[in-house]
Amino acid sequence: QVQLVESGGGLVQPGGSLSVSCAASGNIFSFYIMGWYRQAPGKQRELVASISSGGTTNYADSVKGRFTISRNNAKNTVSLQMNSLKPEDTAVYYCNARHIIKGGGTYWGQGTQVTVSS
Repeated sequence: QVQLVESGGGLVQPGGSLSVSCAASGNIFSFYIMGWYRQAPGKQRELVASISSGGTTNYADSVKGRFTISRNNAKNTVSLQMNSLKPEDTAVYYCNARHIIKGGGTYWGQGTQVTVSS
């Protein structure tokens, strides 16, 4: 079992920056690929970014060059730095942990709201 608790988020103007973080507890953190997903009203949940325990990252095309995902394996945390935010980035952002072995388990945080609006 893995418990994920997100923090950060909030309201920011277009062009601004915001960071969200996720603290994980439970099973060995390094066994999980960590990711951030988001879900806007009326839309499906989508992958924003992911990072392996070794630091390999993957980004959605819509956020490349603007968002940066990072993790601290010693502190069991993963963060998403969001720059040059756009109104279309408005969504609930969810932290995700996916075991490196298929069938090993996938876990979700409760979500944190990010709103980009003037």
